[in-house]
Amino acid sequence: MKTFTTLGLLSCLALVGCRTDKPAIVTLDSQKTVTTIAFGSCSRQSLPQPLWDDIVAQKPDVWVWLGDNIYGDSENMDTLRAKYTIQKSNPVYQQLRQTASIIGIWDDHDYGVNDGGKEYPKRQESQQVMLDFLDEPANSPLRKREGAYSAHTYGPKGKRVKVILLDARYFRDPLKKEGKTNVADPTGKILGETQWQWLEKELANSDADVHIIGSGIQVLPEEHVYEKWANFPTERQRLLNLLGKTKPKGAFLISGDRHMAEVSRVSVPGLGYELYDITSSGLTHVSAPHEEANRHRVGPMVSKLNYGLVTIDWNAKPLTATIQINGDNRETYLTQAIRF
Repeated sequence: MKTFTTLGLLSCLALVGCRTDKPAIVTLDSQKTVTTIAFGSCSRQSLPQPLWDDIVAQKPDVWVWLGDNIYGDSENMDTLRAKYTIQKSNPVYQQLRQTASIIGIWDDHDYGVNDGGKEYPKRQESQQVMLDFLDEPANSPLRKREGAYSAHTYGPKGKRVKVILLDARYFRDPLKKEGKTNVADPTGKILGETQWQWLEKELANSDADVHIIGSGIQVLPEEHVYEKWANFPTERQRLLNLLGKTKPKGAFLISGDRHMAEVSRVSVPGLGYELYDITSSGLTHVSAPHEEANRHRVGPMVSKLNYGLVTIDWNAKPLTATIQINGDNRETYLTQAIRF
């Protein structure tokens, strides 16, 4: 286990000239077969980060940030940049950057404001800072897009993976509350029409065999009082209907935000297989163990530091993706096989 604190990282920067500007050197060959994808969320840059050596040891082809990649919580872009620099300068995370393709989406704290949506006034500026953190080239089309959503395709035909990352912040309406409690808003929006149209094209026109759809907030759970797609039930149903309509091969959801891990499952009319939402959170801090209602949950809640790991068995019939929720010192807390 390797642990690095903010003080240690700043000492590295000041005393030995730690490089943080070195770009990620991994650009996967479009024809390379991807078998292993790791993901996680909720990484407070000021806390110890003991999981990176475990993640590096898994040798993932791709690492997916699922939000709260730092705890920025500011309208000052210099503040966000400084916190991203601390995160990016972690020596073991730098090892991961040199061996895996790094992609990601934000949630609220790295976006800039807790529980924030389209009302955050610095969303355009914050998007550029996040893309810098992800080493997105200056001429990338993502730099000109309103919203941080993106799609990434890996592998040859017949063994192709598409990772679709949804932006649940940039266009999202403010949460509806009764007192301090979030309540359902049937008229509220999450994605915005441009992102919805883009998503439908990415699903309908895809020749991928596995589709991993990432969201900073949970999609399937409905009962807890925190942020979730179910705060906007019309949007949640629209997403499920779109999956039933477009029928993508091998689709499942990954999410973060909750400071715990769990697996949820529902049946979607028209999809032809059960839809899973695998939540992995957090990389540096978790909630105390507690009971929480979720009628869609499969297996236990995990209240230990964790990351998610997807392993695709291309030779299995039917095609199988095995998802693990793993922790420090190579512990595995939860395993779910998804067969398509």
